[in-house]
Amino acid sequence: MGVVSDGTTVIDNGAVEGVLSWQSSIVTGTTLSAVAGNGYWINTTSNACTITLPASASVGDQIIFSDYLRTWGTNAVTINQNSLNFQGYTSPNPVYNTNGQSVNLVYSGATQGWIPTVDDDVTNETSQTYSVDFLVIAGGGSGGNSSDVGGSGGGAGGYRNSFGSETSGGGGGSESDLTFSVGTTYTITVGAGGAGVSSQGLGNSGVNSSISGTGITTITSIGGGEGAGGSSGGVGGSGGGAQGGGNSRTGASGTANQGYAGGNMSSNDYQVGGGGGGAGAVGGNGTSTSSGTGGNGGAGLASAITGSSVTRAGGGGGSADTRIGNTQGTGGTGGGTNGNSGTSATVNTGSGSGGGGTSGAGGSGVVILSMPDANYSGTTTGSPTVATGVSGKTVLTFNASGSYTA
Repeated sequence: MGVVSDGTTVIDNGAVEGVLSWQSSIVTGTTLSAVAGNGYWINTTSNACTITLPASASVGDQIIFSDYLRTWGTNAVTINQNSLNFQGYTSPNPVYNTNGQSVNLVYSGATQGWIPTVDDDVTNETSQTYSVDFLVIAGGGSGGNSSDVGGSGGGAGGYRNSFGSETSGGGGGSESDLTFSVGTTYTITVGAGGAGVSSQGLGNSGVNSSISGTGITTITSIGGGEGAGGSSGGVGGSGGGAQGGGNSRTGASGTANQGYAGGNMSSNDYQVGGGGGGAGAVGGNGTSTSSGTGGNGGAGLASAITGSSVTRAGGGGGSADTRIGNTQGTGGTGGGTNGNSGTSATVNTGSGSGGGGTSGAGGSGVVILSMPDANYSGTTTGSPTVATGVSGKTVLTFNASGSYTA
Protein backbone atom coordinates (compact mmCIF):
# COMPACT_ATOMS: atom_id res chain seq x y z
CA MET A 1 0.00 0.00 0.00
CA GLY A 2 0.97 3.63 -0.38
CA VAL A 3 -0.37 7.12 0.35
CA VAL A 4 -0.67 9.75 -2.39
CA SER A 5 -0.42 13.50 -1.80
CA ASP A 6 -4.12 13.94 -1.05
CA GLY A 7 -3.93 11.30 1.72
CA THR A 8 -5.81 8.57 -0.16
CA THR A 9 -4.62 5.05 0.62
CA VAL A 10 -3.82 3.03 -2.49
CA ILE A 11 -3.66 -0.79 -2.64
CA ASP A 12 -0.58 -2.32 -4.30
CA ASN A 13 -2.47 -3.12 -7.48
CA GLY A 14 -3.32 0.56 -7.93
CA ALA A 15 -6.92 0.47 -6.75
CA VAL A 16 -8.16 3.04 -4.26
CA GLU A 17 -8.88 1.48 -0.86
CA GLY A 18 -12.57 0.62 -0.54
CA VAL A 19 -12.99 0.68 -4.33
CA LEU A 20 -12.91 -2.76 -5.89
CA SER A 21 -10.82 -3.26 -9.04
CA TRP A 22 -12.68 -5.60 -11.42
CA GLN A 23 -10.26 -7.55 -13.56
CA SER A 24 -10.82 -7.36 -17.31
CA SER A 25 -9.43 -10.84 -17.98
CA ILE A 26 -12.03 -13.58 -17.67
CA VAL A 27 -10.75 -16.46 -15.55
CA THR A 28 -11.11 -19.74 -17.48
CA GLY A 29 -8.35 -21.85 -15.90
CA THR A 30 -8.58 -24.54 -13.26
CA THR A 31 -6.83 -22.38 -10.63
CA LEU A 32 -6.65 -18.73 -9.58
CA SER A 33 -4.52 -17.01 -6.91
CA ALA A 34 -6.78 -14.17 -5.77
CA VAL A 35 -5.57 -10.74 -4.65
CA ALA A 36 -7.41 -8.60 -2.10
CA GLY A 37 -9.18 -5.61 -3.59
CA ASN A 38 -10.01 -7.37 -6.85
CA GLY A 39 -13.20 -8.63 -8.46
CA TYR A 40 -13.04 -11.65 -10.76
CA TRP A 41 -15.31 -13.07 -13.45
CA ILE A 42 -15.05 -16.88 -13.22
CA ASN A 43 -15.99 -18.86 -16.33
CA THR A 44 -16.33 -22.59 -15.55
CA THR A 45 -17.85 -23.63 -18.86
CA SER A 46 -15.03 -26.09 -19.55
CA ASN A 47 -13.77 -26.99 -16.09
CA ALA A 48 -14.11 -26.43 -12.37
CA CYS A 49 -11.91 -23.80 -10.73
CA THR A 50 -10.07 -23.70 -7.39
CA ILE A 51 -9.46 -20.17 -6.07
CA THR A 52 -6.66 -19.73 -3.54
CA LEU A 53 -7.16 -16.84 -1.12
CA PRO A 54 -4.22 -14.67 0.02
CA ALA A 55 -1.91 -16.23 2.62
CA SER A 56 -2.28 -13.12 4.80
CA ALA A 57 -5.05 -10.55 5.07
CA SER A 58 -6.04 -7.39 6.93
CA VAL A 59 -9.41 -6.53 8.40
CA GLY A 60 -11.59 -5.07 5.67
CA ASP A 61 -9.82 -6.78 2.76
CA GLN A 62 -12.38 -7.64 0.11
CA ILE A 63 -12.56 -10.03 -2.87
CA ILE A 64 -15.49 -10.74 -5.18
CA PHE A 65 -16.02 -13.71 -7.49
CA SER A 66 -18.91 -13.90 -9.95
CA ASP A 67 -20.26 -16.63 -12.23
CA TYR A 68 -19.53 -15.26 -15.72
CA LEU A 69 -21.71 -17.63 -17.77
CA ARG A 70 -23.97 -19.19 -15.11
CA THR A 71 -22.11 -22.52 -15.15
CA TRP A 72 -21.04 -22.98 -11.53
CA GLY A 73 -23.87 -25.51 -11.09
CA THR A 74 -22.09 -27.76 -13.58
CA ASN A 75 -18.45 -26.99 -12.73
CA ALA A 76 -18.16 -25.65 -9.20
CA VAL A 77 -15.81 -23.11 -7.65
CA THR A 78 -13.81 -24.30 -4.64
CA ILE A 79 -12.17 -21.85 -2.24
CA ASN A 80 -8.72 -22.82 -0.95
CA GLN A 81 -8.55 -20.96 2.37
CA ASN A 82 -4.75 -20.95 2.38
CA SER A 83 -4.62 -21.57 6.18
CA LEU A 84 -6.82 -18.60 7.12
CA ASN A 85 -10.23 -19.10 8.71
CA PHE A 86 -13.38 -18.98 6.62
CA GLN A 87 -16.58 -18.50 8.64
CA GLY A 88 -14.53 -19.42 11.70
CA TYR A 89 -12.98 -22.67 10.45
CA THR A 90 -9.95 -23.80 8.46
CA SER A 91 -11.85 -26.69 6.86
CA PRO A 92 -13.62 -27.92 4.86
CA ASN A 93 -12.89 -25.80 1.80
CA PRO A 94 -16.06 -23.93 0.74
CA VAL A 95 -17.66 -25.01 -2.53
CA TYR A 96 -19.94 -22.73 -4.54
CA ASN A 97 -22.10 -24.56 -7.06
CA THR A 98 -25.13 -22.40 -7.89
CA ASN A 99 -25.59 -21.01 -11.38
CA GLY A 100 -25.30 -17.22 -11.48
CA GLN A 101 -23.82 -17.00 -8.01
CA SER A 102 -21.66 -14.09 -6.81
CA VAL A 103 -19.52 -14.27 -3.69
CA ASN A 104 -18.40 -11.13 -1.85
CA LEU A 105 -15.77 -11.97 0.78
CA VAL A 106 -14.59 -9.55 3.48
CA TYR A 107 -11.81 -10.39 5.97
CA SER A 108 -13.04 -9.88 9.55
CA GLY A 109 -9.90 -10.81 11.48
CA ALA A 110 -8.22 -14.00 12.66
CA THR A 111 -11.16 -15.44 14.64
CA GLN A 112 -13.80 -15.70 11.93
CA GLY A 113 -11.53 -14.93 9.00
CA TRP A 114 -13.17 -14.48 5.62
CA ILE A 115 -16.92 -13.96 5.79
CA PRO A 116 -19.19 -13.91 2.74
CA THR A 117 -21.27 -10.74 3.08
CA VAL A 118 -23.10 -11.76 -0.10
CA ASP A 119 -23.11 -15.26 -1.61
CA ASP A 120 -26.73 -15.79 -2.76
CA ASP A 121 -26.93 -18.57 -0.19
CA VAL A 122 -27.60 -18.83 3.55
CA THR A 123 -25.68 -22.10 3.87
CA ASN A 124 -22.66 -22.25 6.16
CA GLU A 125 -20.09 -23.21 3.54
CA THR A 126 -17.69 -24.56 6.19
CA SER A 127 -20.24 -26.70 7.99
CA GLN A 128 -18.41 -28.96 10.46
CA THR A 129 -18.95 -32.70 10.63
CA TYR A 130 -18.14 -35.54 13.02
CA SER A 131 -18.63 -39.30 13.22
CA VAL A 132 -21.42 -40.90 15.25
CA ASP A 133 -21.83 -44.60 16.02
CA PHE A 134 -25.31 -46.06 16.36
CA LEU A 135 -27.32 -49.01 17.59
CA VAL A 136 -30.87 -49.07 16.18
CA ILE A 137 -33.28 -51.78 17.35
CA ALA A 138 -36.90 -51.95 16.26
CA GLY A 139 -39.85 -53.05 18.39
CA GLY A 140 -40.27 -56.80 18.87
CA GLY A 141 -43.24 -58.79 17.64
CA SER A 142 -45.80 -60.32 19.98
CA GLY A 143 -46.36 -64.05 20.24
CA GLY A 144 -49.26 -65.88 18.63
CA ASN A 145 -52.40 -67.00 20.40
CA SER A 146 -53.78 -70.53 20.32
CA SER A 147 -56.86 -71.84 22.07
CA ASP A 148 -54.81 -74.97 22.68
CA VAL A 149 -52.03 -72.94 24.28
CA GLY A 150 -49.60 -73.66 21.44
CA GLY A 151 -48.91 -70.17 20.10
CA SER A 152 -45.44 -69.42 18.71
CA GLY A 153 -42.97 -66.75 19.84
CA GLY A 154 -42.68 -63.28 18.32
CA GLY A 155 -39.56 -62.27 16.44
CA ALA A 156 -37.09 -59.67 17.72
CA GLY A 157 -36.93 -56.25 16.13
CA GLY A 158 -34.29 -55.60 13.47
CA TYR A 159 -30.83 -54.93 14.92
CA ARG A 160 -28.40 -52.57 13.13
CA ASN A 161 -25.09 -51.57 14.70
CA SER A 162 -21.95 -49.60 13.77
CA PHE A 163 -20.10 -49.67 17.09
CA GLY A 164 -16.56 -51.03 16.95
CA SER A 165 -16.32 -54.48 15.44
CA GLU A 166 -19.67 -55.62 16.86
CA THR A 167 -22.00 -57.32 14.42
CA SER A 168 -25.47 -56.43 13.27
CA GLY A 169 -28.34 -58.92 13.45
CA GLY A 170 -28.81 -61.91 11.20
CA GLY A 171 -25.06 -62.41 10.89
CA GLY A 172 -24.48 -58.97 9.37
CA GLY A 173 -21.21 -57.12 9.96
CA SER A 174 -20.63 -53.80 11.67
CA GLU A 175 -21.98 -50.95 9.55
CA SER A 176 -20.27 -47.67 8.69
CA ASP A 177 -20.78 -44.89 11.20
CA LEU A 178 -22.83 -41.78 10.41
CA THR A 179 -21.44 -38.33 9.61
CA PHE A 180 -23.39 -35.57 11.39
CA SER A 181 -23.19 -31.93 10.30
CA VAL A 182 -23.19 -29.13 12.88
CA GLY A 183 -26.55 -27.36 12.97
CA THR A 184 -28.50 -30.25 11.41
CA THR A 185 -31.35 -31.87 13.34
CA TYR A 186 -31.60 -35.67 13.21
CA THR A 187 -34.92 -37.38 13.93
CA ILE A 188 -34.94 -40.45 16.16
CA THR A 189 -37.89 -42.83 15.92
CA VAL A 190 -38.24 -45.62 18.49
CA GLY A 191 -40.66 -48.35 17.47
CA ALA A 192 -43.23 -49.83 19.82
CA GLY A 193 -43.47 -53.54 20.50
CA GLY A 194 -46.37 -55.49 19.02
CA ALA A 195 -49.42 -55.62 21.28
CA GLY A 196 -50.37 -58.95 22.83
CA VAL A 197 -53.49 -60.75 21.60
CA SER A 198 -56.23 -62.43 23.59
CA SER A 199 -58.03 -64.30 20.80
CA GLN A 200 -56.71 -67.08 18.59
CA GLY A 201 -54.53 -66.03 15.67
CA LEU A 202 -51.37 -64.14 14.78
CA GLY A 203 -49.73 -61.77 17.19
CA ASN A 204 -48.77 -58.24 16.12
CA SER A 205 -45.58 -57.13 14.45
CA GLY A 206 -43.25 -54.62 16.06
CA VAL A 207 -42.80 -51.07 14.73
CA ASN A 208 -39.71 -49.84 12.87
CA SER A 209 -37.03 -47.71 14.55
CA SER A 210 -34.91 -45.24 12.59
CA ILE A 211 -32.44 -42.34 12.41
CA SER A 212 -33.04 -39.79 9.65
CA GLY A 213 -31.83 -36.33 8.68
CA THR A 214 -30.38 -34.22 5.91
CA GLY A 215 -27.11 -35.52 4.51
CA ILE A 216 -27.30 -39.09 5.84
CA THR A 217 -28.83 -42.28 4.51
CA THR A 218 -31.73 -43.14 6.80
CA ILE A 219 -31.01 -46.06 9.11
CA THR A 220 -34.16 -48.16 9.48
CA SER A 221 -34.51 -51.33 11.54
CA ILE A 222 -37.59 -53.41 10.71
CA GLY A 223 -40.12 -54.35 13.38
CA GLY A 224 -40.08 -57.95 14.61
CA GLY A 225 -42.42 -60.46 12.97
CA GLU A 226 -45.54 -61.64 14.75
CA GLY A 227 -45.81 -65.12 16.19
CA ALA A 228 -48.35 -67.60 14.81
CA GLY A 229 -51.45 -69.20 16.24
CA GLY A 230 -52.31 -72.08 13.94
CA SER A 231 -50.32 -70.73 10.97
CA SER A 232 -46.91 -69.47 9.90
CA GLY A 233 -45.56 -66.42 11.69
CA GLY A 234 -44.89 -63.02 10.18
CA VAL A 235 -41.70 -61.82 8.51
CA GLY A 236 -39.86 -58.94 10.16
CA GLY A 237 -36.50 -57.80 11.49
CA SER A 238 -36.43 -61.29 12.97
CA GLY A 239 -39.21 -63.69 11.93
CA GLY A 240 -42.04 -65.02 14.05
CA GLY A 241 -42.19 -68.72 14.85
CA ALA A 242 -44.57 -71.19 13.20
CA GLN A 243 -47.43 -73.07 14.85
CA GLY A 244 -48.69 -76.35 13.42
CA GLY A 245 -52.46 -76.07 13.44
CA GLY A 246 -52.61 -79.57 12.03
CA ASN A 247 -49.92 -78.92 9.40
CA SER A 248 -46.15 -78.67 9.21
CA ARG A 249 -45.08 -75.05 8.79
CA THR A 250 -41.88 -73.03 8.46
CA GLY A 251 -40.95 -70.12 10.65
CA ALA A 252 -41.05 -66.70 8.97
CA SER A 253 -37.85 -65.17 7.62
CA GLY A 254 -35.91 -62.28 9.13
CA THR A 255 -34.47 -59.26 7.29
CA ALA A 256 -30.97 -59.54 5.84
CA ASN A 257 -28.31 -58.17 8.21
CA GLN A 258 -30.94 -57.45 10.87
CA GLY A 259 -32.25 -60.71 12.30
CA TYR A 260 -32.87 -64.44 11.92
CA ALA A 261 -35.90 -66.54 11.02
CA GLY A 262 -38.40 -67.99 13.45
CA GLY A 263 -38.51 -71.65 14.41
CA ASN A 264 -40.40 -74.33 12.45
CA MET A 265 -43.23 -76.64 13.38
CA SER A 266 -42.41 -79.87 11.55
CA SER A 267 -45.29 -82.07 12.71
CA ASN A 268 -49.05 -81.94 12.89
CA ASP A 269 -49.15 -81.37 16.63
CA TYR A 270 -50.91 -78.02 16.78
CA GLN A 271 -50.39 -77.77 20.51
CA VAL A 272 -46.73 -76.68 20.17
CA GLY A 273 -45.26 -73.46 18.69
CA GLY A 274 -41.81 -72.55 17.36
CA GLY A 275 -39.66 -69.86 18.95
CA GLY A 276 -39.35 -66.38 17.47
CA GLY A 277 -36.13 -65.47 15.68
CA GLY A 278 -33.52 -63.38 17.47
CA ALA A 279 -30.84 -60.97 16.33
CA GLY A 280 -28.20 -63.58 17.13
CA ALA A 281 -29.82 -66.91 16.22
CA VAL A 282 -32.72 -68.69 14.52
CA GLY A 283 -35.72 -69.49 16.74
CA GLY A 284 -35.89 -73.03 18.06
CA ASN A 285 -38.19 -75.56 16.40
CA GLY A 286 -41.21 -76.90 18.24
CA THR A 287 -41.01 -80.65 18.77
CA SER A 288 -43.95 -83.03 18.61
CA THR A 289 -44.10 -86.09 20.78
CA SER A 290 -46.49 -87.19 23.45
CA SER A 291 -44.77 -84.53 25.55
CA GLY A 292 -43.85 -81.93 22.95
CA THR A 293 -41.72 -78.88 23.63
CA GLY A 294 -42.21 -75.31 22.42
CA GLY A 295 -39.25 -73.86 20.56
CA ASN A 296 -36.87 -71.56 22.41
CA GLY A 297 -36.59 -67.97 21.25
CA GLY A 298 -33.51 -67.15 19.19
CA ALA A 299 -30.62 -65.56 21.09
CA GLY A 300 -30.06 -61.82 21.07
CA LEU A 301 -26.82 -59.87 20.56
CA ALA A 302 -24.59 -58.08 23.03
CA SER A 303 -23.31 -54.51 22.56
CA ALA A 304 -21.00 -52.39 24.72
CA ILE A 305 -21.92 -49.09 23.02
CA THR A 306 -23.13 -47.73 26.38
CA GLY A 307 -19.91 -48.77 28.15
CA SER A 308 -21.28 -52.03 29.52
CA SER A 309 -22.15 -55.15 27.57
CA VAL A 310 -25.93 -55.52 27.26
CA THR A 311 -27.73 -58.24 25.31
CA ARG A 312 -30.92 -57.27 23.48
CA ALA A 313 -33.27 -58.43 20.70
CA GLY A 314 -33.95 -62.04 21.68
CA GLY A 315 -36.90 -63.96 20.23
CA GLY A 316 -39.97 -64.99 22.21
CA GLY A 317 -40.41 -68.60 23.29
CA GLY A 318 -42.95 -70.93 21.68
CA SER A 319 -45.77 -72.23 23.80
CA ALA A 320 -47.10 -75.75 24.42
CA ASP A 321 -50.10 -77.23 26.18
CA THR A 322 -48.91 -78.20 29.65
CA ARG A 323 -52.18 -80.01 30.30
CA ILE A 324 -50.84 -82.99 28.34
CA GLY A 325 -47.30 -82.84 29.64
CA ASN A 326 -45.81 -80.56 27.01
CA THR A 327 -42.94 -78.21 27.90
CA GLN A 328 -42.81 -74.48 27.25
CA GLY A 329 -40.01 -72.97 25.22
CA THR A 330 -37.88 -70.31 26.87
CA GLY A 331 -37.41 -66.82 25.52
CA GLY A 332 -34.21 -65.50 24.03
CA THR A 333 -32.54 -62.77 26.10
CA GLY A 334 -35.19 -60.14 26.82
CA GLY A 335 -37.85 -62.27 25.10
CA GLY A 336 -41.01 -63.41 26.85
CA THR A 337 -41.62 -66.97 27.96
CA ASN A 338 -45.08 -68.49 28.01
CA GLY A 339 -47.62 -70.70 29.63
CA ASN A 340 -51.35 -70.48 29.46
CA SER A 341 -50.54 -66.82 28.90
CA GLY A 342 -47.37 -65.67 27.16
CA THR A 343 -45.28 -63.13 29.05
CA SER A 344 -44.25 -59.78 27.66
CA ALA A 345 -40.72 -59.01 26.53
CA THR A 346 -38.45 -56.56 28.36
CA VAL A 347 -39.09 -52.97 27.27
CA ASN A 348 -36.50 -51.15 25.16
CA THR A 349 -34.76 -54.36 24.15
CA GLY A 350 -36.66 -54.98 20.91
CA SER A 351 -37.26 -58.57 22.00
CA GLY A 352 -40.19 -60.76 20.97
CA SER A 353 -42.83 -61.96 23.40
CA GLY A 354 -43.92 -65.49 24.19
CA GLY A 355 -46.93 -67.18 22.63
CA GLY A 356 -49.76 -68.80 24.52
CA GLY A 357 -53.48 -68.87 25.17
CA THR A 358 -53.03 -65.11 25.53
CA SER A 359 -49.79 -63.66 24.23
CA GLY A 360 -47.61 -61.00 25.81
CA ALA A 361 -46.47 -57.72 24.21
CA GLY A 362 -43.23 -57.39 22.28
CA GLY A 363 -40.52 -55.20 23.75
CA SER A 364 -40.24 -51.64 22.49
CA GLY A 365 -37.10 -50.72 20.57
CA VAL A 366 -34.21 -48.42 21.40
CA VAL A 367 -31.87 -46.07 19.49
CA ILE A 368 -28.40 -45.32 20.89
CA LEU A 369 -25.92 -42.73 19.57
CA SER A 370 -22.25 -42.46 20.56
CA MET A 371 -20.16 -39.39 19.67
CA PRO A 372 -16.97 -37.66 20.89
CA ASP A 373 -17.53 -35.69 24.10
CA ALA A 374 -16.12 -32.57 22.45
CA ASN A 375 -18.75 -32.68 19.70
CA TYR A 376 -21.87 -33.22 21.80
CA SER A 377 -24.13 -30.19 21.37
CA GLY A 378 -26.49 -30.78 24.29
CA THR A 379 -29.54 -30.09 22.11
CA THR A 380 -32.06 -32.93 22.21
CA THR A 381 -35.79 -33.62 22.40
CA GLY A 382 -37.49 -36.73 23.70
CA SER A 383 -35.50 -36.85 26.95
CA PRO A 384 -32.81 -39.37 26.04
CA THR A 385 -30.52 -40.67 28.77
CA VAL A 386 -27.17 -38.87 28.40
CA ALA A 387 -23.92 -40.40 29.63
CA THR A 388 -20.65 -38.51 29.16
CA GLY A 389 -17.07 -39.69 29.51
CA VAL A 390 -17.73 -43.21 28.20
CA SER A 391 -14.19 -43.77 26.91
CA GLY A 392 -14.22 -40.19 25.64
CA LYS A 393 -17.70 -40.50 24.15
CA THR A 394 -21.10 -39.07 24.98
CA VAL A 395 -23.81 -41.71 24.66
CA LEU A 396 -27.47 -40.84 24.05
CA THR A 397 -29.99 -43.60 24.74
CA PHE A 398 -33.40 -42.89 23.24
CA ASN A 399 -36.07 -45.04 24.87
CA ALA A 400 -38.71 -42.94 23.12
CA SER A 401 -38.77 -40.93 19.91
CA GLY A 402 -37.04 -37.55 19.85
CA SER A 403 -34.27 -35.68 18.03
CA TYR A 404 -30.65 -34.56 18.28
CA THR A 405 -29.27 -31.35 16.79
CA ALA A 406 -25.56 -31.63 16.02
